[in-house]
Amino acid sequence: MKKSFITIATVAVVGLTSNLAIDSVHADNLNNRQSQIQSERSEVQSQLSNAEAQIADVMLELEELNEEIKQVEEALKSNQQMIDETNEQVKTTKEEIAELEEEIERRYDILSNRMVNYQKNGGNIGFLDVIFGSSSFSDFISRVTAINKITSSDADLVNQLEDDKVEVAEKLAELSELQTELEGMQETILTQKEQNEAKKKELSDKEESLQAKIEELQMKESQLASIEAQVNRQLAAKRTASNPVASTGTSDTSKSNGSLTQLSKNSTQNKPVVSSNTIQTAINAGYPHLGTPYVWAGKGPGGFDCSGFVSWAYGQAGVYLPSSTSAMQYSGTQISYSDIKPGDLVFFDTYKRNGHVGIYIGNGKFIGAQNSTGLAVADMTSGYWKNHFAGHVRRVVN
Repeated sequence: MKKSFITIATVAVVGLTSNLAIDSVHADNLNNRQSQIQSERSEVQSQLSNAEAQIADVMLELEELNEEIKQVEEALKSNQQMIDETNEQVKTTKEEIAELEEEIERRYDILSNRMVNYQKNGGNIGFLDVIFGSSSFSDFISRVTAINKITSSDADLVNQLEDDKVEVAEKLAELSELQTELEGMQETILTQKEQNEAKKKELSDKEESLQAKIEELQMKESQLASIEAQVNRQLAAKRTASNPVASTGTSDTSKSNGSLTQLSKNSTQNKPVVSSNTIQTAINAGYPHLGTPYVWAGKGPGGFDCSGFVSWAYGQAGVYLPSSTSAMQYSGTQISYSDIKPGDLVFFDTYKRNGHVGIYIGNGKFIGAQNSTGLAVADMTSGYWKNHFAGHVRRVVN
């Protein structure tokens, strides 16, 4: 009988030792899995940060390109105006040349007719007419002189008209050259415009691709976070199971009951307490930096933009959020404004839909980085922010 008892005890000890060994191996596997997941999350977060930095660079390039496109448009408009003015001058100059040609032709006709008449009359009748029509010799002299002056004046006028025609023709040639040069310049500017538009499309496609990559990484990060939480729960359950006080009733009853009560309290309150502390940490992170100037794409205490501040503030509480409103508008869970509570993200339709974001702190107020005031607490129940709030609220910590 004694031998049998010893055998049973030995089997029991061996079985217990085996279970403990299995549990130990399981715990080691969980710890390894936890480390692996944390490493993977760190890598994903690094990739997210890089993708967001690339998007920030793309946005800067787009901003500079839009400014260049604007300048090109102004150059096109200015150059076209010069082309229109030159075309008008060419038209006016051609009309002027046509008028001069008509006047020269008319003067030539007058002189030609006079010469023909003079030749037909043998060169004398004209003078006889002058003589017979003269009342005196002095009148005759005056008439002959007048005829000569008129003829000479006509000839001089024709020469002057010819000179004017040459001058105007030279002006027309210069305008034609300018016209050709301006048209060539217009072609160059149009080519530059097409290149800028192509580059803009390329950057927009790159931004879209990066946004898709960010969404994919965020989904992966969310999945890893869920797996890590599950592993953490399993590890916590293992630690609870291995706690002698919690797992046996052989210790002091009051101490055991007290520990179990405290454990039960912690297990029911742990998540809300952590979440509450996380939210308050994120909110409180901003207060020492109120007044920090707004800096586009700013992500640190030296300068924030709206999404950069929200991402930084939650980062101080150990919660990862993307640093762009485009990605942040899909973070967490969308909730009704009627259910809003401190820590929720509030979005405003400014230069675009969901173009501005802040952290709700209660009583209709939020903290965020504004263009005009820098980091500040603002009221979203009246004025500008009320008018631009469309009810989009996201909860990132439950």
